Amino acid sequence: MAETDDAVWLHAEARLTIVELAQSSGLPEELLRELVEYGALDPAEVQADEWYFSAECVARVRTAARLRQDLELETPALALALSLLERIGRLEAEVRRLQAQLVVPRR
Repeated sequence: MAETDDAVWLHAEARLTIVELAQSSGLPEELLRELVEYGALDPAEVQADEWYFSAECVARVRTAARLRQDLELETPALALALSLLERIGRLEAEVRRLQAQLVVPRR
């Protein structure tokens, strides 16, 4: 697997091709296509001739690469793990938001 610890600076609105996503993660394009099929990655337009991905997918595919390497996960399990991690992240953000609403100012 290619070294994936390099910093990547991308504008939030940047779009990457599947080739660029594969290069930034070290994952093969075929695996990325499978992750799209399983719903773990979302191209901007699935029906387009060439898929483009948002810049935030870079972190997601790098996480996938680490999970695949460290836990030796097959593609369906990898897709499930990515989906669960995303859900956990959304739930933690919701908890932080709700906690912020409960904070009572000190007198």
